[in-house]
Amino acid sequence: MSAATVPAGTPVASPAATGKPGRDRYLDLLRTIALVRVVIYHVFGWAWLTILFPSMGVMFALAGSLMARSLSRPALGVIRGRIRRLLPPMWVFALVVVPMMFALSWQPVKEDGLWWFVKLAWYVFPVGAPPFPWSSGDQAGLLEDTWAVQAAGPLWYIRAYLWFVIASPLLLRAFRKLPWATLLAPLGLTAVIGTGLVTIPGETGNALSDFAVFGSCWVLGFAHHDGLFKDVPRYLTVSVASIVMGFGLWWASGHLTADGWDLNDIPLAQATWSLGFCVILLQYAPSWQELPGRLARFDRLVTLANNRAVTIYLWHNLLILATIPLIDLLWEIPYVDAHLGSAVEAGYTLLMTLLIWPLLALVIVAVGWVEDVAAKRRPRLWPDGRR
Repeated sequence: MSAATVPAGTPVASPAATGKPGRDRYLDLLRTIALVRVVIYHVFGWAWLTILFPSMGVMFALAGSLMARSLSRPALGVIRGRIRRLLPPMWVFALVVVPMMFALSWQPVKEDGLWWFVKLAWYVFPVGAPPFPWSSGDQAGLLEDTWAVQAAGPLWYIRAYLWFVIASPLLLRAFRKLPWATLLAPLGLTAVIGTGLVTIPGETGNALSDFAVFGSCWVLGFAHHDGLFKDVPRYLTVSVASIVMGFGLWWASGHLTADGWDLNDIPLAQATWSLGFCVILLQYAPSWQELPGRLARFDRLVTLANNRAVTIYLWHNLLILATIPLIDLLWEIPYVDAHLGSAVEAGYTLLMTLLIWPLLALVIVAVGWVEDVAAKRRPRLWPDGRR
C-alpha cells in the first residue's frame, strides 16, 4: 500500500506485524537504554544525561505504541490487563517501603486529618501521589534521613503511566480523528501550566504537569503504531523535530535552575526536547526480530531488562541508597582505613555504580517474578530468554 493511499491517523500494519510474530527488538533495546540511563543519572546526578537521552519521554513513547497496538482489542479488557500487570510489583515495593517508614517514626499529619489515611490507599491504586515522610530516621543511621523521599521518587512515573492507560481509549480516538492536534495539544498545555503562566498548586498540579510534559510522547507512540509519519518525508520530519529540540534547548538556556541543564526541572524544555528526540528515534525505527551484529551480544540483557522493567524502575533508587552503608563497611577493614581511605573516598560514586547492578540482580531474583504472576505467566527467577 502506498503512502498516498493511507490517510493520516489510520492504523496500518507495522513492519514487525507483517513478519513472524514476536517483540520488536529495536523498541526493547531503547527501553533497556532508557532504564540504564535512569539508574546512572540517579547515581551521578549528571544533568547532561537528560539531554543525551531523555529516558522518560522514550519510555512513554514506547508505552504509547504498545498501548495503541493493544487497543485493537476491547478497551476495558486492555485497561484492566495493563493495570493488573502494573500494580502487583508496586504492592510488593510498598510492602517493604511503607513499614520501613512507620518503623522509623513516620506519623500521620494532623492537619490532613482523615485525608492522610485516604492517601495511603494510593500505594494500592496510585491515582494520586502516595505520601511519604520528608525526613525518616536520622542522619547517623544506615540510610540518609531523606531515604523515603528518594525511594518514593519513581512513583510519579507509575501514577502518570496509570492515567495515560486509563485515558488511552479517548486519546486514541481523538488522535485518529485529529492526529496533529492531539499530538501537539500536550505541548500547548505544558506552555501554559509548565511555565508559570498558570499555576496549579499541590499534587494536582504535579500530576497535570507530568501528563502534559509527556503527553505528546505518549501520543507519538500512537503515531508510530498507526504509521502517521509514513506520509511525511524523513528529511522534513527530522528537520521539524530538530527545530522543536532546538527550541527546547533555547528555552532551557533561559530557565536554568540550581541543577543547571537538568531538563527534569524545566517542563517546556523537557517536553519539546523529548518529543523531537523520540520523533527521530521512531522515524528511523528498524523492525528487528533479533538484535543485529554486535548488538546480539546484549540480547539476554535486553530480554531481562524488558521482562523486569517495572521491578528495576521501582527499586533502583532505594538500592542506590543501600550501596552507601555497604561501601562504608570498607572502612571497617584496617588496611583500607589506613592505606586506601583516600582512594575509596575519591572513587565512592564509581563504587556505587559497580555495586548497584548486583543489588538489582538480587531484587530481580527475590521479587521480580511478581511481574510474571501479574502477567499470568509462569514465574521465572531470571527471564533472560535462555532456554
